Formats: sequence, C-alpha cells, structure tokens
Amino acid sequence: MSNPSPTPERAIYGFVLYLASIVGFGLFVIWAYVPEKWLISLGLTYMPQKYWAVVTPTYACVGILLFYIFYTGYNMTITQPLDSLDTITDNFSRPVESNGQPDGAIPPIGDLSISEINKQMYL
Repeated sequence: MSNPSPTPERAIYGFVLYLASIVGFGLFVIWAYVPEKWLISLGLTYMPQKYWAVVTPTYACVGILLFYIFYTGYNMTITQPLDSLDTITDNFSRPVESNGQPDGAIPPIGDLSISEINKQMYL
C-alpha cells in the first residue's frame, strides 16, 4: 500500500533532485553565457551550438502553451451537448429535496436535473 506522507527516503530523493536541477541549470547558464573560446580553452570542445540555448526554452514554453490549448479543445470536443440523451438522469438518480430545510441551509446530496442547471446557467 502506497503512502503519500513524507518519508526520509523521499526527502533524500527530493534533495538530490533539487541539487541536480540547480547544478544542471548552472551548467546551462554557464554554457549559454560564457564565450565559446573560453570553453575551448578549458578543453570543452564538443558542445552544442548556442542556438539551442535560445530555442530549447522557447520550444518548451510554446509546447506548454499548445498543450493547454489542445487540452481545452479536446475537453470541449468530448463534452456532450446540452440536448444529448447522455445528459439525462437514469433510474439511479436521487432528486434534491429541500423541504423542511431552514433558509440558507446546505441542501442534502442529490442529483440536479439538467433543466434546472440550464435554467440557472443560461436563462
């Protein structure tokens, strides 16, 4: 059985991941800003082009933006229309009964009818 609570092992893994990300970002910044002649003088001759220092973060940002756009569009395509038969309640639904409740009380748990929801949202 998995447990989401913090354990010493997870704390160590998290700290190592934190340190690795800081070191990786530091190496990226050094590679991006230090002139190539200095890197060659240090013996670092097999390095990617500086073009990728600009393109990689740009691709990541555009990719994240496109993910959100496509995710929203996909959710809109799989949502049933308001007049679809799939949005009608079945035999197992329980209507909300609010009789005997004082004013301002939270109603008991139940299924709202689609016509009541459409009336509240769109009319």
